[in-house]
Order: sequence, then C-alpha cells, then structure tokens
Amino acid sequence: MSQHGRLPWFLPQDLEAGARALYDTITGGPRAQGPRAFPLTDDDGRLNGPFNAMLVSPEVGSALQELGAAIRYRTSLGARAREIAILEVSVLRRCSFEWYAHERVGRQAGLTDAEIAALHAGGDVPTFDTSEALVRELVRTLLRERDLDEPTFARATDVLGTRMLMELIALVGYYDLLALSLTVWRTPLPAGAPPAF
Repeated sequence: MSQHGRLPWFLPQDLEAGARALYDTITGGPRAQGPRAFPLTDDDGRLNGPFNAMLVSPEVGSALQELGAAIRYRTSLGARAREIAILEVSVLRRCSFEWYAHERVGRQAGLTDAEIAALHAGGDVPTFDTSEALVRELVRTLLRERDLDEPTFARATDVLGTRMLMELIALVGYYDLLALSLTVWRTPLPAGAPPAF
C-alpha cells in the first residue's frame, strides 16, 4: 500500500465497511459537485488532502466531514468572508495544504490576486469591507487569545450577529483542527505544488 505522508494511502476497494461508507459520503457529497479546490481523489480513487486521514477512524471522520460540509455549504457566512477566514487560519498555522486548497476557492469566491497576496503576507487589505475586515480580525484574535474580550465581542455581534459569529467560531475551530491533522500526518501537496510556508 502506498504512503500518503505518515499514513497509508487507502484504496477504496481495500476499505472496511465504515470507512467505505465515509469514503462514499465524501466522494458523493457537495465537495464532489461543481468547481473544486483540488481533486478529491487520485487516478486510483485514493482520497487527497485531509480526507485520507478521516478514514483511519470512520466514526470521528464522519463527524468531521459533516461539520466541514455544514461550514462550507450551509452557513450564513458569505463565500468571501468564509474564504478570508480559512486563508487566515492557514497563514497563522502555516498550513501549506490548507492554503493551496483555499487560495483556489478564494479566487472562485471573488478574492482578487492582490487580496490573496496581502493575506499571505499578513498585510493590510484595504479592499475588504467592514464585515470582511472584522472576520479577519476575529480569526486572528480567536487563534491567538482563544477568546474575545467584551468590546470585540460586542462589535462582532453588532456587525455579524450571533448566528454568524457562532458559525465563524466553528469554522476557526474546524480549520484549526484540519491544519493540525494535515501537519501531524505530513499530508503531501499535489505533485508540483510549491509549499506556501
């Protein structure tokens, strides 16, 4: 069996029932529809990116993939704000695979090359609107402080609302977890993709 970083790279025909059900959910769900950030599978059907690791523990992996699908496809966060948040997590966690995938999704969501370059460099992005700039600030604060002080919390609920703030907190936690998983398992970038960090 081939290796995918520190893990075996699982062929679909070799998966036990629980892992195969998870595999089918990932490859048959919304991530497989429409434009994608990266191919979900290689030519032999093996899962790319963070999804291969989810097969190791199908019960946990199923919950993770469902949370990820909810965050990507069923929240009140706009596409630009969502991708700003994910890209900011990838920068702060120095996660090249997360950056690789979501740089592409960010462009699909309308982020410009200049905005993406500024995010990568940690610079100011004057073209962000008030809520987008706040989303970026909140991601930084949540990852660094693990909390929001009262003035920041008040501004967040005033500008974003309680529901969107809850969804943003979940997004930060989920993509922080993915960055950790991608790093620990040494999940490789696709052939020819340069590391972002």
